[in-house]
This record gives sequence, structure tokens and C-alpha cells, in this order.
Amino acid sequence: MTNPLQGLRVLELGQVLAGPFAGVIFADLGAEVIKLERPDGGDDARRMGPPFGASPDGVSQADALIFHVFNRGKQSVALDLKSVDGKAGFERLLASSDIFLHNLRPDVPRALGIDGPTLCARHPRLVYCEISTFGNTGPMALQPGYEPLIQAFSGLSATNGGPLDPPMRSGASLCDQGTGMWAVIGALALLQRRQQTGRGGVVSASLLETALVWNGQKMDALVNEGRQPERHRSGHPGFVPYESFDTADEPLLICCGNDRLFAKLTTALEEPDWASDVRFATNRARLEHKAALLDLLMPVLRRRSRAHWLVALEAAGVPCAPIHSLPQARAHPQVEALGMLLPVPGVAGQTPLRLTALPLSIDGQRPAHRSRAPALGAHNDLHGLPALVPAPIEFKPGDKP
Repeated sequence: MTNPLQGLRVLELGQVLAGPFAGVIFADLGAEVIKLERPDGGDDARRMGPPFGASPDGVSQADALIFHVFNRGKQSVALDLKSVDGKAGFERLLASSDIFLHNLRPDVPRALGIDGPTLCARHPRLVYCEISTFGNTGPMALQPGYEPLIQAFSGLSATNGGPLDPPMRSGASLCDQGTGMWAVIGALALLQRRQQTGRGGVVSASLLETALVWNGQKMDALVNEGRQPERHRSGHPGFVPYESFDTADEPLLICCGNDRLFAKLTTALEEPDWASDVRFATNRARLEHKAALLDLLMPVLRRRSRAHWLVALEAAGVPCAPIHSLPQARAHPQVEALGMLLPVPGVAGQTPLRLTALPLSIDGQRPAHRSRAPALGAHNDLHGLPALVPAPIEFKPGDKP
């Protein structure tokens, strides 16, 4: 059964990424996810990029691809939570929901009267998930923020790259998507507790806390050993050799995570004496004499092509990998075999769409995409709410209607 959360209803009041990513995890696992959006444009992610394909209703402006990525499988209900009718509609939906999820700035829910203590008092079985930037307490709790800001603020950017590189953000949205994951984990934990107690509760997660956890090994070394992290680019502070090396043509990553693997490496390189050299015989010795070992290792690897070394090292059982471009990774047989890119159901005439699926399988099956991202307010009628009239597309001079 690839819909283990079937029967669960989630209300998501999410914008852009962290909240919607939590919502899409629930949706892919079978929950009914109702996305609540402002009537005047909805989630800002709808416009974060050029329009993809045609709009579902054929009238409004088509949404950006990123909106499809993080909102597949959901329903959309357009509500004005500042109006009397909008609040009444929200309460009706909430009464039949198991989880309420949002990534609003902390002062906004209080102003709207939908903060955790208030809603849980009215709906004791509700699991309330709040996602913020800086956390739900402290002097910066009310400040908004985005992924690169948090990577910079948390010290995560300062640990990326090499010794001479400027601080740099990760290309992936580690904090946004990671926070969405923590929110889902916390919600599932409270659902389990609810089975025993009959009561829900409040889950709080933030981008800053997620960034601190992702950098936890380095922070813990600083706190417990007073050790500032070194920057290694592709390398590792605890193992040698464990990084990228140039070959005669293209770079190759080699990972020797123990002394046995280093011995296998020396055999594959036809340099068996390195394994018995007192400077290199153990990982701690190699860490101490890293520069000397790399001075010997790098010229050897440059003598042959990457393809040659991949064959030799894989045959010897040494973990190694080419450094792929995204198209190369996409085309690799191993990536193809995993079946991570799945089609999203659509209707005749829609632009075909394939999106990366959840990185897990249940009983041997990967959860499928159930439907495309919804048009703004597409499901108002389904829930007895006034239909939203889509804004017409505005054509510029020279555009073809």
C-alpha cells in the first residue's frame, strides 16, 4: 500500500517552500492536503519563474514549474482569513482536519487568532505544525527570512567550500526542505501520541534549527574541543584520502573511510609500500601527514584517465565516483533504475510533466504522484465555499491570444 496516510486530512497554509514541501510529503503518502491560499494571487511560488505550460482553467496565468514541484497532489481553497466568511470556512475545514500546517511569520497567526494554543483549545485532537525562520522564541523570532539568509546566519555558508573560497551557500535548499521534513516527523509523532491520549499538540520547527543540526558535527566539535572547522571543499576532516583528485582528464572522488580501504587503494595504484609506511599506515597518521601523502598520490592519479582509475578502483573495492554534471547524473543507469522521476497525471492537451518523487519505497513501491498542482481556488466548490473567479490573462502588445 503506497498511500499509508490515506484518510488523513491536512490543512496547509504554506508559502513558497518549507511549508509546501511538508505538505507535498503528506500528499505523496496519501493524505488529503487542502492548500489554503489568498484569493489575490495565492502562494507566491505560483509566480517564481516563467509560466509552465497552460493554466488548468485556460483563463488565468499558468503557474511556474516550482509551484508544480511543491504542490502536486493537493487541493486549493482560496480564503480570506481576515473576513467573517473566510474565518467561518476555515473553521469548518479545521473541524474535520487532523493536521494544520503553516509557515507564517509567528506574529501573523496570533493576529489572525489561529495560533497553536488558540486552535488546539478549540480542537483538542488537532496536530498543529508551525514553521518559522528563526524559531518560536528568542529576540529574532518574529523576523522573516529565506534559505540563503539562514545558511549565512547559521554558519553553514562559512563551512562550505575550500580554505581560500568565500563563504558560499549550498545549491540545494537544505534548510527549507529539511525543516519541512522535521515538521512531518513531528506531526507523525504527535499522531501516534494522539492514539494513546486523544489529544494533539503543537510541533514547532524552524530553518535556523535545521541549519544548526545539519552543521551539528562542526558545532559540537567547536563546543566540546574548541576546534574551528577547517574547510575542505570535497574533502573530509576525519579521513585521508577522502576527496576529489585530478586525473589525466576528468576529476575523480576517492573515499577511503578506513585503513583496509587505504590498503586496497595502494594496491590498485601499484604503490603497496604506502600502506606500510609509518606516516600512512593508519588514518590518524595520514591525517597528521596529509600533505606528504597527497604529494605522492596526486601525480600517480594524473598519469591515467578517470575511466581507467574507475575500473581499477572499483575492481579493488575502493569507493570512488566521477563528479557528474546534472545531465550526466540524470542519464546514469543507476539513477534510471531507481525510478525517481515519475509522471504526474494530467489531462489531454496539458504539457507532459515528470517530477522527482519521494526518496523512499514502501513494500517495494515508490509513492506515485497523484495529481498536478491545483489552480488557485480550484476546490472551493468541493468544500462548499464560494468559487473564485480566475483573473483573466493580460496580453501585451504583440502577444498571440
